[in-house]
Amino acid sequence: MKRLWELMKKQWRGYAIAISALLTAIIIDMYNPYFVGQIVDRVIMNGEMPYLKTALLALAAITIGRAILGYTKEYGFDVTSSKVIVNLRKKLFDQIQKLSFSFFDENNTGELMSRIKEDTENIMSAICYGIMLFLEQCIYFIIATVILFLINWKLTLICLVTMPLIEYVVFKLERKIGKTYEKISDQRAVLNTTAQQNIAGVRLVKAFGREKHEIQKFLQQNEENYKINYEQARTMAKYNPPIEFLSNVVLVLVISFGGYFVIGGDMSLGTLVAFSNYIFMLIWPMRMMGWLTNVLAQCLASIKKIEKIFNEEPLIKNCENPKEPEDIRGHVVFRNVGFEFGGTPVLKDINIDAGPGSTVAIMGITGAGKSSLINLIARYYDCTAGNVYFDGIDVRDMELSLLRNNVSAVMQDTFLFSDTIEENIRFGVVGITEEEFLAASRDAQVEEFVSQMPDGYSTVIGERGIGLSGGQKQRISIARALIRKSKVLIMDDSTSALDMGTEYAIQKAMDRRKGITRFIIAHRVSAVKNADEILYFENGEIVERGTHDELLGIRGRYYDTYCEQYRDYVAALEKEVV
Repeated sequence: MKRLWELMKKQWRGYAIAISALLTAIIIDMYNPYFVGQIVDRVIMNGEMPYLKTALLALAAITIGRAILGYTKEYGFDVTSSKVIVNLRKKLFDQIQKLSFSFFDENNTGELMSRIKEDTENIMSAICYGIMLFLEQCIYFIIATVILFLINWKLTLICLVTMPLIEYVVFKLERKIGKTYEKISDQRAVLNTTAQQNIAGVRLVKAFGREKHEIQKFLQQNEENYKINYEQARTMAKYNPPIEFLSNVVLVLVISFGGYFVIGGDMSLGTLVAFSNYIFMLIWPMRMMGWLTNVLAQCLASIKKIEKIFNEEPLIKNCENPKEPEDIRGHVVFRNVGFEFGGTPVLKDINIDAGPGSTVAIMGITGAGKSSLINLIARYYDCTAGNVYFDGIDVRDMELSLLRNNVSAVMQDTFLFSDTIEENIRFGVVGITEEEFLAASRDAQVEEFVSQMPDGYSTVIGERGIGLSGGQKQRISIARALIRKSKVLIMDDSTSALDMGTEYAIQKAMDRRKGITRFIIAHRVSAVKNADEILYFENGEIVERGTHDELLGIRGRYYDTYCEQYRDYVAALEKEVV
């Protein structure tokens, strides 16, 4: 709430103009019942026809003035509140960008989209229409109450008897509806997530013929959403009628007791008419409280959800006095490194020394801890034991942006944006020349298939690279990593969809790029056999290490993998030996 208030204070000029227009409109509107009452008393009752022209001109001026001021008020609140929400969304998005990988392990995309879109829209409704109407109705209520007491304090007291009852019902409604809106907010996030995942994976759904299952799953969440909204409707239906009833009782009291005062000569008929108009300025705020309560409840529920994200602290951040190496060489060292994820040991006692320009290959079965290992280099996660050094500095003590700018990663899960091929390759870098761009594209073998496309590098690809083959997507992601010219290059199973010829061409191109320390995760021996050191992982531990020839001589797990992949070749060699 404090954060929202700070953003609103920065837009005080816009709110000041809108509130000034609101106050002026209310003040001139207060003369409306007065002139209506005067028309009844002086024109209808006493026949003062010349006064009719004066009163009608006054009413016309009030109407025009209110229209102009109303436009100023609405425009001011709309534009100013929109600026507040734009800044709130920016801050929220900035906060999400700052959070560590672990946050996204626990929060799904649909939920975060609900926070950015629906919850900020709920806040927009509150600070724009809600605040405006709340101020307007409160001021109407206060000024009208003073005027009513001046007109006839006895009748005013009689009418105000029902007000505490109305407030009591509204207070109960607010408490009930607030809890309901928290449920609605949570359920909308679940519903959005279900829809988002289904649409994103629609090709998989169709490929496996799971349309009916997915429809049923969505219908279950939609049904749950309906139940919560039904609960909200029942709450509104329970409490709104008593509010309406008590509001109408006020009118009955005005007519009954006001008529009595007119007959007794304590009040003129015109005064009673004016009183009736002023009393509506008390009734409408009471009747509006139900709607305002809804808006407020939605806003408060949304603020809680957003504040929860703002209160998240990134687990990975710079230390107080980050260090920078004098010369970036790309020397990576793992010393007695251990890592746990969710309390489960993933890596145990890892020791690696990858000198500048060397190539370290990592093999092992799925779940052996290979990807977890390379995630520690650029501090996507922090090790829970031991140290990881980059050019002699513990990565936890190094300037985070400098560290990540010198580590390029080709992730196992290839992600491409719905943009041109060129923009996907240039992602995250500035100042790259056309020659450097083309060199990275050639080395990653992107030019080979892009040259056959009508629009070349300007070809727009679909969401997550739809329209491209798995190998083409991997080549683009490799080019995206190469163009950064980082000292450390991580390739996490990034050539699995490539044919042997393309993989070989990329390896030769990378060998020509001197001074880059490479970490290669692969399942194919062809991708790792030329590495300076090959590490074989099992259950989070290095069980074999050495060069290709050394590991073949050991005849262990690496040898078994080699024999499996080169079965015919190995069999032929054994026959020759025999």
